[in-house]
Amino acid sequence: MKIGVIGTGTIATAVIHGIADDDHHIFISSRNAQNAKVLSDAYDNVLICENQDIIDKSDVIFLGLMPDVATNILPDLSFRQGQTVISFIADLSLEAVGALVMPAKAAAMMLPYPNIANGNSVIPMMGDKTLIEEIFGQNNALTVLNSQQEINALLCAQAVLSPVAKMVDDTANWLAENGVDKARGEPFLRLLVASNLQELPAAELLHSLNTEGGYNQRLRQHLDAADMPQALYEGLDKLSD
Repeated sequence: MKIGVIGTGTIATAVIHGIADDDHHIFISSRNAQNAKVLSDAYDNVLICENQDIIDKSDVIFLGLMPDVATNILPDLSFRQGQTVISFIADLSLEAVGALVMPAKAAAMMLPYPNIANGNSVIPMMGDKTLIEEIFGQNNALTVLNSQQEINALLCAQAVLSPVAKMVDDTANWLAENGVDKARGEPFLRLLVASNLQELPAAELLHSLNTEGGYNQRLRQHLDAADMPQALYEGLDKLSD
């Protein structure tokens, strides 16, 4: 497949790493010159081009741009009939992207995460599921959304990743202060959280960890009493305003 990528920020770079070994011809922009050089040096099938050249050479085009940048540069580029666009721009609806890339088709929106570089990532997406599965489905799991409202809600909810990572980091620091060096404590905590949540739905895991007087129950009750759930809801509501 001939794939063009407009934008070489952190997320677009991760996406390219994730598909570069899949027998595609990939044309990338030099918007982030350092990332672009790393990619082109690492893969023989990744070539740095000017934006219009990327479009001219590609059948499928990824847009990894900030919304204001997209609305500034895309109208000056010439897309063609039969091209397919996949947007990573959560703050622009598919309809808005479609208007910017006519006569190409804005077929799908997806919200990649950095771990897509190595596969085994969750990919929230809306639109052409078959296309996303063809390019990414072999190594990743798709969460299919049905409307911009669902995209907006999930965009807010996925921000829980940062406070969860902060809680793990803080707990690893507490372990270090109590005799377990961080180089051993943090990997334990990461695997503990990831493996248990992957095996069981959250409600079932909470029930299984609710032994009367147990460590898990006591810490959770302490955090509940400190209004942590309320703070979470308030934070999510503010993101969605």
